[in-house]
Amino acid sequence: MEMHGVKRLLLVWQCATVCGLDVYIAAVYEHKSVLNSMPRVRPTRQEALQHMMKNLDIYQLQVREAGRQGAKIIVFPEDGLYGFNFTRDSIFPYLEPMPDPTLVTWNPCLHPRKISNTEVLYQLSCLARNDKMYLVANMGERQTCERSDPWCPPDGRYQFNTDVVFDAEGSLIAKYHKQNLYFEDSFNTPKRVEHVIFNTSFAGRFGIFTCFDILFYEPAVSLIENYGVKQIIFPTAWINQLPLVSAIEFQQAFATAYRINLLAANQHHPEWQMSGSGIYTPSVSHYYYNVESSEGKLLVAEVPIIPSLELPMSQVTSELCERYNYIAPVSQLQKKKVMLEQLQPLSSTMLSQVDGPSGTFHAPMMYDNYTFVLMTGQEGNLQVCSNTLCCHLAYRHRHKASNLYALGAFDGLHTVHGTLYLQVCALVKCAGSTFDTCGQSTTTASDIIDFKLWGNFSTYHIYTEILAAEMKLYRADTNEWLDDNFYMTKQGMSAGLVTAALFGRWYKRD
Repeated sequence: MEMHGVKRLLLVWQCATVCGLDVYIAAVYEHKSVLNSMPRVRPTRQEALQHMMKNLDIYQLQVREAGRQGAKIIVFPEDGLYGFNFTRDSIFPYLEPMPDPTLVTWNPCLHPRKISNTEVLYQLSCLARNDKMYLVANMGERQTCERSDPWCPPDGRYQFNTDVVFDAEGSLIAKYHKQNLYFEDSFNTPKRVEHVIFNTSFAGRFGIFTCFDILFYEPAVSLIENYGVKQIIFPTAWINQLPLVSAIEFQQAFATAYRINLLAANQHHPEWQMSGSGIYTPSVSHYYYNVESSEGKLLVAEVPIIPSLELPMSQVTSELCERYNYIAPVSQLQKKKVMLEQLQPLSSTMLSQVDGPSGTFHAPMMYDNYTFVLMTGQEGNLQVCSNTLCCHLAYRHRHKASNLYALGAFDGLHTVHGTLYLQVCALVKCAGSTFDTCGQSTTTASDIIDFKLWGNFSTYHIYTEILAAEMKLYRADTNEWLDDNFYMTKQGMSAGLVTAALFGRWYKRD
């Protein structure tokens, strides 16, 4: 590593020591998987291994580079070893048996013959061992089942979408079977939801789940709320869906909502709208999104180990503490007072009288029927309702308005590509100059807007999203409950606003 890099890491460590915080270096790799051109045709085992070795060769290069930069852990994406669009039969030669790491201690690199047909596990184990790094990868697993098992598939085996975790010695220490499959007929759903947590020598406990899991309570939210996990590993093969659930947009929103560290590795296939990986802390995001490049991308960043106790304000003096926003808590009353003072410049009437709904219209957004109202003028107040949810907006353009925006509300069951009960308040930039383009996908915008967005949500699981032109992320200045409303504010953006959303998930109504 170059000397200036060493000095930078030393400074971070010194700052962390002053704060009482420890840090580690993490890596995620956005991988352009080498694909099978005929995924629905069953290859031989040897052909499948030759295919996966092409991806493993790329993994090896990334592990070495991550190690050169001091990474303690590296995460690879979902389906990274073979790609997509297999049938249950055609993916079988790619699958490997593996033991339960909670019952069997096994280091494939040191004992490759202990379990047969585990060539990929051997390679992954040796990558971790040779570079002394924790390694997380996603692969296919097969398990033979007995006919007496009422859930045993007709072909006599379970096939799982599986995340595997190796420690720095190469031992298999954890595996997780994906719970919420997304058009994955080649795999089975596990019999029971798995809450997988593993310990590391450098940062304590991590939880893990995969891709579509992040939109559901089990196991994603449950790991955090019921098991107290503050660091999450997230392999994914995420197809970006604007304006509300692009990869980096929701990754940051999830990490921010629960004040966790999230290490997210996505596939890189722009032709399928796949890009967007990141290393997210409660207040800092290191992310990558690029649909112009045809290459993968390694992200390496320092990550704070989230302390279990809040620090007194008198100790929060270093650059690192300020950077990661570790501040002593203030009372709820103080928070509300600060928030109201920050919001006052936007509108003198926003907390009392809001314009009634007028000129509303309906349009599809993300396959749901949203109720919209257009934003007009340089500043003002808007309200729009859907079922029991009413959304409010106070806004002011920094310059002359040139783009068309609409405030949308949706309170209902989303049923396309999954069943999710949503409550959403969203300010979106319309894709064109007419109202019928509102809710459509766009990544361009030029209007700088200060705003306050709020709604009377029935769920407390709310994810705040602010997406600007060219897929730039922002964080809200404030987001807080006040009485029965959840608020988000933002002022002083430097890029045009594309989406500002309060994305509520009412899990119990799924």
